This record gives sequence, C-alpha cells and structure tokens, in this order.
Amino acid sequence: MEIKRNEEKGTEQKDKERKDKERKDKERKDNEEIDNERKDIVIKKLTPEFAEDYVHFFDTTEHDDNIPEHKCYCVCWCNADYEGKDFSSAEKRRKTAFEYVKGSNIQGYLAFYNEQIVGWCNANTKADCLKCASWRRFMSYVPLEDTNSEVKVKSIFCFVIAPDMKRKGIATRLLERVCLDAQTEGYDYVESYPYKESSYQSSDFGGHYEMYLKNGFSVSTEAVQGLVMRRYVKQ
Repeated sequence: MEIKRNEEKGTEQKDKERKDKERKDKERKDNEEIDNERKDIVIKKLTPEFAEDYVHFFDTTEHDDNIPEHKCYCVCWCNADYEGKDFSSAEKRRKTAFEYVKGSNIQGYLAFYNEQIVGWCNANTKADCLKCASWRRFMSYVPLEDTNSEVKVKSIFCFVIAPDMKRKGIATRLLERVCLDAQTEGYDYVESYPYKESSYQSSDFGGHYEMYLKNGFSVSTEAVQGLVMRRYVKQ
C-alpha cells in the first residue's frame, strides 16, 4: 500500500510539474506575442488632419456599456467651454468632436497598429479644461493650482483601447508618450485621475492605478470620488 501511495504521489507531482511547465510556456508565448505587437504600435499626436480618422475610431469602437447612443467621442474632456453646448445625442457629439479636433480643443494621442487606430489617450493642459463638461460635473475634488502660479500641468483624462487590442501595453505606450512630450514642452507635472472601485463611474477609462504607479506617478490627493496622481517631469 505504501509503495502504491508513493507511486500516486509521484504521478501527481509529475502532473503538477507538467501543468506548471505548460502554463509557463503559454505565458512566455503570450508575452512574446504582446511584445512583438507592442513594437508595431505607433503613437502619434492628435492633429487636425486626423479628425475624420478620430471620429471613425469612435464610430467603430464599442462604448463601455455597448449602447451605440452612448458613444461619447470624448467631447466632454477638452479645452472648450461647455456652456451653451448640446451633447444630447451621439450624432451631435460626433459632429462636435470633429470640430473640436479641427480646432485643437480635444488634444491627445492616437495609437496605430497596421495603420489603423487602436487606442486613444485624451491629454490636455489642465488649466485650459476647467470649463469642459466633465470637469464641471466630476472634478470638484481635484485641487487647482493658484491662478498666479507658474506651475504647468498636463492632465490625462481618458483612455480608449479597441476591444481586441486590450492588455497589450497600448495604454502604457500612450502614457509614456504623454510624459515624454510634457517634459519637452515645459510642463512641471503630468496628472491623472484613476477611479476607485467604489466610484460611480461605469468604466476604468481614467487608467489603472497600477499602471500609473509603475510609470513613476504617486498619489497626491485621495477622495471618495477617486485619486489624483502626479509625476514630476520638468527637466
């Protein structure tokens, strides 16, 4: 009986080792594929000539609740005053988004893979965006710089990644580019607003806390609504 039990234990151990090896091999293969795809990702700053491509990306990318009428086109995060604007339908938001990109009101970066847009990061000068729709609605918990201060802050408001391209490091690539350009453009800080699990927000479009932490950000403010995280980038 003792010999049989030892044989069974030996078989179980071999099965465990085999399964562990298969799991590690799969993880290594998946990581290699992600690394290869990540190398093919090209990050470009949003400029007026990308206006049609920008709205097409939102046309063809599902909203987080899969309701087409809720497509936001990211018009609520911008440097334009929301007063008097009508964002009541997806069609109106699309039209406004096209105009906002043409007018550099919506700013940020696009991720391209095989010449197709697969990701978006909305990043703009914080002080210029205090009258946009989402700042008015959601951001009362965020400290503001003194009006006489010369501190310049780049705010990261939103990430949108194509569903079939998620978990491939695209958001991190976008974040890296935001920080790099903010540094060369004379900003003091890059600021982000990841949401807590208890938040009323329906998605994690603000970016994950762990991603920011790994990229040199730290928490500067913690509130019921969410976190404010910052990275010092001034040269």
